[in-house]
Amino acid sequence: MSLPIVYHPDHVAPLPPGHRFPMAKFGKVYEWLVRDGVATLDQFHLSQPAALEIVTLAHAPDYVKAYVDGALDARAMRRIGFPWSAQLVQRTLTALGSTLLTAELALHHGLACSTAGGTHHAFYDFGAGYCIFNDLAVTARSLKARGLVRRILIVDLDVHQGDGTASILQSDADIVTFSMHCDANFPFHKQHSDYDVGLPAGVDDDAYLDVLAAWLPDLLTQVRPDLVLYDAGVDPHREDALGKLALSDAGLLRRDRFVLENCLRQGAPVATVIGGGYSKDIDALARRHTLIHRAATELWRQVT
Repeated sequence: MSLPIVYHPDHVAPLPPGHRFPMAKFGKVYEWLVRDGVATLDQFHLSQPAALEIVTLAHAPDYVKAYVDGALDARAMRRIGFPWSAQLVQRTLTALGSTLLTAELALHHGLACSTAGGTHHAFYDFGAGYCIFNDLAVTARSLKARGLVRRILIVDLDVHQGDGTASILQSDADIVTFSMHCDANFPFHKQHSDYDVGLPAGVDDDAYLDVLAAWLPDLLTQVRPDLVLYDAGVDPHREDALGKLALSDAGLLRRDRFVLENCLRQGAPVATVIGGGYSKDIDALARRHTLIHRAATELWRQVT
């Protein structure tokens, strides 16, 4: 069997011309995985849209209904950063469904990767920063509610703090949040994760990996999670339009290998999402997002 990878064409929804968010990257990630021979067509798993009752495990029912019905006011939509459309509703629920399926596959196989996800700026009753519903919080709550896991560790290595995730899950003792991010970046009002590591601007590959190595192995030993949800954002890259760190492609690949190796070494299944990444060069950005799938494929071949 090959590494399970989750994809759906509805990961892409139309946005107005010139919109800052690189929506096309989600389709390009799939294309580059196939074109570069990282994945074959038969290893992709097709997700389904998440049911609204699952979304409300981590979000206010009134907020969920208002968004789905297109009834949020203009201020709330500006905070999200997207115009409303039925296609974007479908995209939002499908991407969330992809994270759910990826987590289920990881529990069954030990490792699985999505080609979307990482919407960590969505709060309980509002969206922000291009994030409408929080796939990490919803997935963690869903797995717990179904009795599939007892303890979950969310490892968020996006360049931006996972503020929505931290806020939603602050009272969930068995869902542990770890965010390692650029301190001088959005959001400028930080929330309190269980563990926050704020990095100064300009941190490069070696310095970044040194800090991660000082935290992650001990954290895994302490938490002993039944599952790790890993947000492998590529916006710590030195060429990212919204990042302020200085990692290279090689550094991101080293980071992803380190996370996966340490989780699997300690017997923790891992489900990965691609997280943030911003560039006008969509092909270069999409290939950068495939680094997590490349690292996972290498490890998969070693352990199977």
